[in-house]
Amino acid sequence: MRHIVSIWLAVNSLLLGALIANAETRPQYGGTLHVTMHAAPLSLDPADTAVPDTFAQRSLASLLFDTLVTVDDSGHIKAALAESWQAARGNQRWTFRIRHGVKFHDGAPLTAEVAAASLRFANPSWNVSAEGDTVLIDSDAASPELPGEIALAHNAIVKRDSDNKVDGTGPFHVLDWQPEKKLTLAANEDCWRGRPFLDAIEIEMGRSFHDQMTALELGKAELVEVAPEQTHRFSQDGRRLASSAPIELMALVFAREVSSADEKMLREALRWSIDRGSIRNVLLQGAGQSTAGLLPSWVSGYGFVFPTEADLSKARQLRGQARTPSAWTVGYDSNDPVARLVVERITLNARDAGLTLQPSSLSAGDLRLVRIPLASSDAGIALEDIVDRTGLPAMKTRGGSAEDLYTTEQSLLAAQRVIPLFHLPASYAASSNLRNWAVRLDGSWDLADASLENAKP
Repeated sequence: MRHIVSIWLAVNSLLLGALIANAETRPQYGGTLHVTMHAAPLSLDPADTAVPDTFAQRSLASLLFDTLVTVDDSGHIKAALAESWQAARGNQRWTFRIRHGVKFHDGAPLTAEVAAASLRFANPSWNVSAEGDTVLIDSDAASPELPGEIALAHNAIVKRDSDNKVDGTGPFHVLDWQPEKKLTLAANEDCWRGRPFLDAIEIEMGRSFHDQMTALELGKAELVEVAPEQTHRFSQDGRRLASSAPIELMALVFAREVSSADEKMLREALRWSIDRGSIRNVLLQGAGQSTAGLLPSWVSGYGFVFPTEADLSKARQLRGQARTPSAWTVGYDSNDPVARLVVERITLNARDAGLTLQPSSLSAGDLRLVRIPLASSDAGIALEDIVDRTGLPAMKTRGGSAEDLYTTEQSLLAAQRVIPLFHLPASYAASSNLRNWAVRLDGSWDLADASLENAKP
């Protein structure tokens, strides 16, 4: 009997241990997550063209709003506010059937009319209408990539009132909003995806990367941004670091088109003079990938074919063939701690080739250093967005095969308006008690299922 009791006690001890271990790993409801970010947006409206597209803006949009469809980490289209969709007339008409039972944060129901109005606001040139519980989007040409564009944060479904106050259907709603300073969010109890585990999120804005690191070390923040050049040090320190694929293009963009044969040779000389490898190894501490193409290889499949190595002798030869001297002003964002260093190093590279560059913290200049988050993992959508944001000559960039896209990108680079430099990841560091968070394919953080260990209800 005593032997049976001993076995029973042992079995119960094992079961109790398993239950305790399971309880410790199970997400907990409650707690306030403290987040910091470098950006300081003036608006929460994802379709506000006055607010630049940043990873931070995408992250905020994902907390407050939803899109009709989403893109998973494999690049597949998934249902969201639209439970189904289909194409007709050779991909010239798309129909999205709205999910039933979804409510905005103010309690108003999601309807096809509201969704259509939101998409028209974000895309004035689109032909969008509502019919019953479906949203119809018609175009003059085939648009096989439209679902991928619908998934962009810019096209999140927003209900706007007469004062342009925005309301969404996302996992959190606004408690307090101090533009450019602080945003406080509370859990959406009636979220169609289920209530999030976190009770609230407090987001401090306009914080330098150094201040964000300090906040994390002092326990004043559980999630912070990490500058690309700091990721190597962070990983060596054993911190909890998560990064996206290289999703941000750093490039030099000329303010105007080439106007003479001499200028064409000078721009070509500048391109060959830049030592990307040294800049990446020293200034970026090995982060990201050197590139001479607009799209990273993981998006296009062919990015590696563009040569990234510097050729100083070729740069000097081209400079010698030009009859006019070069004297270009290079603008950069003074709020970007690594931008000045990159521009200064490029200036030295150019000097070795006989070219003259003058760094300037003003955004205007003959050319400027820019950082462009890729709009999508769809190569055509991403390339067209780069064209729009850099002033490259407009041309057909969507659809077609990889060979078609490659030919298009070659033509864009031949215009000599852009010199691609690097593709950089979006990186974040978290405290040890933040669980079940992730970095999405578009570089934003996903906190819909995040929880705080030992959170206080």
